[in-house]
Amino acid sequence: MHRKKYPFIVGFLVLPVGLYLLLVIWPYIQTISYSFTDWSGASQNFGFVGFDNYKDLADDDVFLKALRHNALLLVLVPTLTILLSLFFAFMVNVGGRGGAGGVSGVKGSGFYRIVFFFPQVLSVAILAILFKAVYRGDDSGLINGSLQAVGLGDKNNPTEWLNDPDLVLWCIVFVMIWAGAGFYMVLFSAAMQSIPKDIYEAALLDGAGRVQTFFRVTLPLLWETIQTAWVFLAILSMDAFLLISTLTSQDFGGGPDHSSEVISTYLMRNFQTYSKSGYACAMGVVMLLLTLIVSIVTLRLSRRERIEY
Repeated sequence: MHRKKYPFIVGFLVLPVGLYLLLVIWPYIQTISYSFTDWSGASQNFGFVGFDNYKDLADDDVFLKALRHNALLLVLVPTLTILLSLFFAFMVNVGGRGGAGGVSGVKGSGFYRIVFFFPQVLSVAILAILFKAVYRGDDSGLINGSLQAVGLGDKNNPTEWLNDPDLVLWCIVFVMIWAGAGFYMVLFSAAMQSIPKDIYEAALLDGAGRVQTFFRVTLPLLWETIQTAWVFLAILSMDAFLLISTLTSQDFGGGPDHSSEVISTYLMRNFQTYSKSGYACAMGVVMLLLTLIVSIVTLRLSRRERIEY
């Protein structure tokens, strides 16, 4: 039996491992190799250029601007999304006060769970159509129309939310947070429901308020879930291609004067429009390395001892 065990295990692993190597690892290897060439993407002929593509990235103002935008998303989107999600999850699970010293969510918490999660069921294309109507730069847009209705908007010069270089990136940040907060609220709610109610009731009996209960009880016990959520949101912030490319009207996104450009949109424009596929592959490698570094640093810095309950 001992001798037959290993061939049995190998037989089950060969196919999935082979598919993983073929469909995941091999494209990575190809991308890294193409990043050292001048490949145009439309021809099988290309020459080796060494590290020239990476040197050009360091002098590319548009790429550096996209990198700064990714850094801004990396700070704002995970932080604000997690804070909002934690607040909503706390309120719908333990934000209310039950009878006889018990603990429960606020009134109507079941309805709030559905409402907050609703954006998660919408595809990126639907989100783009929805918020194009919200941000439309005339009086038919939801924001401009609402501002004009209360006398705050300029009817002769309405705000071009997605065409204003100072506003477009903040509009995208809002959409990313709005779309993601509901999912992470459900994730944190599931984690909170595994915390024994006795812990919350003991804290309430000791005179702890909602704020103290959140920081002294909820936050430490949810730390591993928060850590995982941060990594996922950081990866999302390093990409954001689908939302930006569909929400902004420019070729593959980027906004006016590259004001909403991120690495992924600039990469795709170089690959598809400029026929600089080797250069685009170099961007992809940089993006991969940055994502790995951010994930590893996040996991290292946020590591704590596991709290048992």
